[in-house]
Amino acid sequence: MKANMGSIDKAIRIVLALVIGALYYFGQLSGMAATILLILAGVFILTSFIGVCPLYLPFGLSTKRK
Repeated sequence: MKANMGSIDKAIRIVLALVIGALYYFGQLSGMAATILLILAGVFILTSFIGVCPLYLPFGLSTKRK
């Protein structure tokens, strides 16, 4: 797959994932909401490292500079 995420997009996703992880760690998130947000945080980390957002593909979006 062709990379479609820019560095700012990656940084925002990593920061959001870290915030979600910290909220869970300090007990601010619990239950089903915590589970859903932790899965979302994992997706954010994964997509940041591979540089591809699958949701951007069908819409032809890209935050990567050419």
